[in-house]
Amino acid sequence: MKMNQHWQEILPVDRYAVAASGLLHEYDRKVLTFLYQPLIGSTCFSLYMTLWAELEENRLWSTSNSHHSLMNFMDLNLEAIYKARIKLEGLGLLKVFEKKDEDSRSFIYELFPPLTPEQFFLDGMLNIYLYKKVGKNQYARLKRFFSEAAIQMDEFQEVTKSFQDVYLSGSQESTNIDSDEEQMMLPSKEQRFIGRNNQESIQISHELFNFELLMAGLNESLVPKKALNNKVKHAISNLAFLYGIDPIQMKNIVISALNENNEINIDELRKSARDWYQFNNYDQLPTLVDRIQPAMQQTLKKEPVTQEEKLIHYLETTSPRQLLKDISGGAEPSKSDLQIIEDVMFQQKLLPGVVNVLIQYVMLKSDMKLTKAYVEKIASHWARKKISRVNEAMHLAKNEHKQYMEWADGKKTAKSSKATGRKKPIRTELLPDWFDEGEQKIPESKKKDGQELELKKRELNETLKRLRSGEGTK
Repeated sequence: MKMNQHWQEILPVDRYAVAASGLLHEYDRKVLTFLYQPLIGSTCFSLYMTLWAELEENRLWSTSNSHHSLMNFMDLNLEAIYKARIKLEGLGLLKVFEKKDEDSRSFIYELFPPLTPEQFFLDGMLNIYLYKKVGKNQYARLKRFFSEAAIQMDEFQEVTKSFQDVYLSGSQESTNIDSDEEQMMLPSKEQRFIGRNNQESIQISHELFNFELLMAGLNESLVPKKALNNKVKHAISNLAFLYGIDPIQMKNIVISALNENNEINIDELRKSARDWYQFNNYDQLPTLVDRIQPAMQQTLKKEPVTQEEKLIHYLETTSPRQLLKDISGGAEPSKSDLQIIEDVMFQQKLLPGVVNVLIQYVMLKSDMKLTKAYVEKIASHWARKKISRVNEAMHLAKNEHKQYMEWADGKKTAKSSKATGRKKPIRTELLPDWFDEGEQKIPESKKKDGQELELKKRELNETLKRLRSGEGTK
């Protein structure tokens, strides 16, 4: 797929209208600003606010506008707007409807209100991401900001009068309402009443989790099938996505949350899942480095066949943390390495699959070490090039390899070296498998000069081959 996929999805001349699923309130701005903005970023937040501003006060529809105008309002290119739009869709804040005519295309952008503070802080997924993003102290401050001391009602008794205590149904005059009048009282098919619908929490699709495998591992006498109701399944799907828990690992977590009534306590399920993750990740909570390449940015839409396709599939379906772990033979990556990778993903906005290519290239080039300055320099270059897919990152690394060598060595550019008349010594470079294709292939005569490095390369290549064939630990 081409890098500029957004051009296939949206054009500046395409028109759009903004709709609201229900009235948006001033309090929603505070929720979006303090709870959602740390997760979605300022660009995404700005897009929501701009679309909201197009709605007149207390109305549910805006007039039509072009995306070119939206680009001018926000001072952003169309790709940035498209990516921000997708983030809003993913968090349930926006639904998109498309209409295609012969020579034009139009959209409806339906805004949805954010979760209430109570829903957000009890969500079990969004609150975990927020905690990890802003830290313990700021999270506690936000929690205080959106909560208030409860009134103690124990000493009070309700004395509210009911409707029938206050009103009588008069029968002095008989009023007959015919069918036309009755129909007139209701909104027409083309209309709806202005109001507010409650927002639903984000739900990960059940298809992403193998419930059949989970049930096969659970003893019916221990955990009855009726205990796995829809609410519990929703929680399991979300927790599996959040913490990367497979059905085999989820079995013990489910059993630990079973109460004396043979029901699964969702609060205990969440706690057990969190404890499991922190036990396996040194008391850490999930971060960006636990994410994998988004489906829409994955290259392969079929079963991988060739070795290159298998490698691309592995890099697209593996998190940077897991890649570091696999490369080191199962050992947990260091905190400093994870911090370097997370900083790159957050600051340069590189996607997980692209970061995996970066990790593989830098570690092989730098004797299996992640050098912060070197990683950040290549990452910023890839960000400027708007690299978003694994195959694009591989291709650019091949084409720019000479430049990256100079960055690593801290030497002058090829032009300045030529001017001084000095000849660069022939170096033996350690490179990933995908560098062995085409013109970038390293002559055998040069490989013999680096026996120790070559041994490391072979060991890593064997590890990657096992991972591609499904034999490695995932």
